[in-house]
Amino acid sequence: MPAPRSAGLIAVVMAMASLFVPSTEARAQVQELRDPSNLTELRKEAERSAKELEDATKALEKRRATIAASEKELKTKLTALQELEQRLAVMRQPVSQMAELLYEQPIVADGVVPFLSGEADEGTLRALTDATQIVTVRQQAVEQTSALYKETERLAGEAQELRAGNLLAEAQLAAEVDTLRQRSDKIVKSLTAALVKLGIKVDKVGRAALGCNPLQAATAGDYPNGLIPKGMLCPLQQKGFSLRADATIAFVSLNEAFRRRFGKPMCVTDAYRSLAEQQSIYYRRPGFAAVPGRSNHGLGLAVDLCGGVERSGSTEFVWMERNSKRYGWFHPSWAYSSPFEPWHWEYDPKIDSLL
Repeated sequence: MPAPRSAGLIAVVMAMASLFVPSTEARAQVQELRDPSNLTELRKEAERSAKELEDATKALEKRRATIAASEKELKTKLTALQELEQRLAVMRQPVSQMAELLYEQPIVADGVVPFLSGEADEGTLRALTDATQIVTVRQQAVEQTSALYKETERLAGEAQELRAGNLLAEAQLAAEVDTLRQRSDKIVKSLTAALVKLGIKVDKVGRAALGCNPLQAATAGDYPNGLIPKGMLCPLQQKGFSLRADATIAFVSLNEAFRRRFGKPMCVTDAYRSLAEQQSIYYRRPGFAAVPGRSNHGLGLAVDLCGGVERSGSTEFVWMERNSKRYGWFHPSWAYSSPFEPWHWEYDPKIDSLL
């Protein structure tokens, strides 16, 4: 295989791969990254990391399609190479036979002497003509064989280049995915640890940690209202209550701000409601609960509060109106009048994403 072409292809493949694989400096920055103390920042960092991983995965899938096409081309070249080898084998045999014939059966018994002496007869001339024809045919065969050898060498070189490029690309894919996944896992673990320090109860074997992974929030949204599995929910600091992961993380940040202002945590009377709980409340409190299966409580995106927030116009309620949106929480317009529920607050991921 010609070295310059191979070296050039490898250089191009490595240059393309470098666009996707974090540099040494970038990896060092990830390792030295200090997790933000603010939970919302930690969550957003986890989401950014997940987005990077998602984008890289899409790029990898596209590159795999390119590799698949390259492999197909490689297979075609190898097939052509095999066919050429077979043609060469066929051509070698008559060339060898012609050379052997010319050696074993000279032009005439006295060789070329009669021709040179001017005494050549018709037989001698015919034999010489036959010999010339044999040499000509042999020369043509040699030239064709030489061309086939060159084509074989070219195909073999291209096949080797394709194989080397594909192997390198596959190695780069694995390294990229592994690096991004490790980074994402590290951030999520840091976030979980921060939640635990603030009182979120995660059992010893870490089962509840899955529910506190903000990257699972979208998955939780795939379940019907009120039927989200317990393992997909993240507990609040307030014992016995839970929400969707992103809502819990934002609520914990809001709760810490509330604690700094009032010297106490927020009081919660309700959070996620299963479908059965929605049905029970709906029949016990007609007109003060959404139709079962339509409540934001069933999505893990709403809380009912107490401790002063439940009284419209109170210091706590006014503070929530002024500060809750900084954490993605808000008091819905309908709750001001129909029905009047000052205690009901909801989380909106779209608001939180703009912060």
